[in-house]
Amino acid sequence: MFDFLSSRFDDLSGAVYASAVLAVSAILSLSWLKYRGVEYVLVHYRWLFVVFFLMPLSVVYDVFFYLRNWIIFRMSSAPEKHDEKVRGVQEQVKKWRASGGHSPMCTARPGWMAVSFRVGLYKKQMKNINVNLVDVLEVDVQRKIVRVEPLVTMGQITATLNPLGWTLPIVPELDDLTAGGLIMGVGIETSSHKYGLMQHILESVELVLADGSLIKCSKTENVELFYATPWSHGTLGFLVAAEIRIIPARKYVRLEYHPVKKFSDIAEKIRIESQKESNDFVEGLMFSKNEAVIMTGQMVDEAEPRRVNAIGNYYKPWFFKHVQNFLKLGPSVEYIPLRHYYHRHTRSIFWQLQDIIPFGNNPLFRYLFGWMVPPKISLLKLTQGQIIKDMYEKHQIIQDMLVPIQDAGAALDYFHNELQLYPLWLCPFWLPANPGFVHPKGNKGMMYIDIGAYGAPKVPGYKAIETTRKLEKFVRDHDGFQMLYADSFLTREEFYEMFDHRLYNQMRSKHLCKGAFPEVYEKVNRKARS
Repeated sequence: MFDFLSSRFDDLSGAVYASAVLAVSAILSLSWLKYRGVEYVLVHYRWLFVVFFLMPLSVVYDVFFYLRNWIIFRMSSAPEKHDEKVRGVQEQVKKWRASGGHSPMCTARPGWMAVSFRVGLYKKQMKNINVNLVDVLEVDVQRKIVRVEPLVTMGQITATLNPLGWTLPIVPELDDLTAGGLIMGVGIETSSHKYGLMQHILESVELVLADGSLIKCSKTENVELFYATPWSHGTLGFLVAAEIRIIPARKYVRLEYHPVKKFSDIAEKIRIESQKESNDFVEGLMFSKNEAVIMTGQMVDEAEPRRVNAIGNYYKPWFFKHVQNFLKLGPSVEYIPLRHYYHRHTRSIFWQLQDIIPFGNNPLFRYLFGWMVPPKISLLKLTQGQIIKDMYEKHQIIQDMLVPIQDAGAALDYFHNELQLYPLWLCPFWLPANPGFVHPKGNKGMMYIDIGAYGAPKVPGYKAIETTRKLEKFVRDHDGFQMLYADSFLTREEFYEMFDHRLYNQMRSKHLCKGAFPEVYEKVNRKARS
């Protein structure tokens, strides 16, 4: 039960120490805010506000919701309430329809709560429907599925499944990513070279449609709607439940670090490793144009004790910094506890937390305050203010671009020339030739690679919109795709060129979505976020 809590508090004395730090933090925060003013602190001393206010608040939030979710799951009260809550969603939709349906619908979840540093403002012009569905409903080990509501997080799922000896085939890194966002948008992980994207481990989805009816879709019923739902971003209906495949879990990940110090070898190494059936996980972190560490992992139950590294403990170095050391140390092997591996990038939000707390990886900071890391991304967004928003828009890029793996070398070279931003995240994934919004050109599945760029580019004269447009064109020209959680500057014609709308448009017509839900483009393009 307390595996999650133990990562925050080692024992009772740790809890007492934590309470004292929280109290002092609160007093210091209030005093400083009163002296300088809220906006001044948010802009000029953001790390102070984050460390002494947002981080303690994030701990309280995490502990409260962990205990709440644990109690509800153990008491099995979530399934009993689920049907009632779904009927509440249906009633809201029917009432909207009865009143004339003058504006399209979307969920009432505030934009600042999404795990992205961008905030979509389209919700202000739409009818907000409350879809308060936040629980794990069932773990069925006979059918090998977990049934979840859409706002269940990856942290909830792993905390529920791992003690039972099960896991998802794909577990995207950040704790706060929701099942609904990963299903209706996209989800990827270092096991995706074996299992594909999140949509490819779905067994079924349940949607409330534009007329208020409830429909279940799978590979055997309402098949077309099942394949059209991923990447639809809630524009075909409201997701109210999903069944996701589960597989047996192991205790550790045996992780092997492969330093690479030649540009031409980076893409080739990750391509070769992604083809090996023995690799459960394949990931690359690229630290310069000519330096990367490619990691390969296998789930195992036994470990060499001296090689065990519980990388998720609060006092441990941030994972990407730890990985960078192997450029000097050379090849190595470690055994990482499974849940620690799954959420290895959570504490540093990949590497974006270093822009907010530059000394966050300092050993002293980690030992004193690391148990409170990371601050909730939603709280960072809620408190960032217009000046900081503008700074992010102009000086940072947050993008994941997906290209065929045979074009990885050309893509990495292009990213270097346009951004000069490191680290880059490299994650190979298998893309089957299934119908829907995203599939390879032609009738055969193929291996792709996700190149993730997060941070402030160092290239002279960086211009956010112009550079992103160039990257988008490169990806289109190479039959690739752009993840749509971030800003997209594609024109409508370019968007239709990148994504296959045929099945999606058929489903929108069949299920009366026009006027009831916006199109995907109207939710994800830059204008919808500004």
